[in-house]
Amino acid sequence: MKKLLFVFGLMLAFGATAQKVKVESGNYKFLKGESEINVEFDYSNLTLMKDNLTEEKYVEDRKNELNKKEAGKGDAWEKEWNAAKEDIWEPKFLELVNIVISKKKKDLKFDKDLSSAKYTLIVEVKWIYPGWDVVVSKKPAELNTVLKFVETENKDNVVLELSSEKAPGAQYGSQFSNETRIGESFAKTGKTLGGLVFKKGLK
Repeated sequence: MKKLLFVFGLMLAFGATAQKVKVESGNYKFLKGESEINVEFDYSNLTLMKDNLTEEKYVEDRKNELNKKEAGKGDAWEKEWNAAKEDIWEPKFLELVNIVISKKKKDLKFDKDLSSAKYTLIVEVKWIYPGWDVVVSKKPAELNTVLKFVETENKDNVVLELSSEKAPGAQYGSQFSNETRIGESFAKTGKTLGGLVFKKGLK
């Protein structure tokens, strides 16, 4: 029985739905000749879980659940959750998109606070499913985003808009932190975008 549970856990860990990226409008032509892309992250319309909870509702429920198990545990988790955006998720995305492009020997950098960049990528974080890891059963995180390239000086001018659905947070070994698993979904999104930017815009 234990062996069957272990095998089932492995199937869940590696059977995540494949990421889907679709061009909603525009094209990649604007990337030619650019050396830097400013990046902003937008969580204002984020929902979570299968029930599409608001971030406020999700955090409050999770915090209360953990505090009931152990006083103060939920409050500590809330701080970790809020810090994860700048400490884990965004760095993971930026690291992977830049790694993929640099491996292709292309001189294009994605980073925050590049005010001189002609174009800005707005990463609209739409939906997060944190997955789970309980040793014998695992499910990677999933992430939906809208990747919107706009003119930095005129953000109403969208030159390329992509929708990315169910980017999986791949797990190798045990990973009990929801925030870290979600970070791997951001990494996957960055990796996929880097490949598309090279193939469609820089090649």
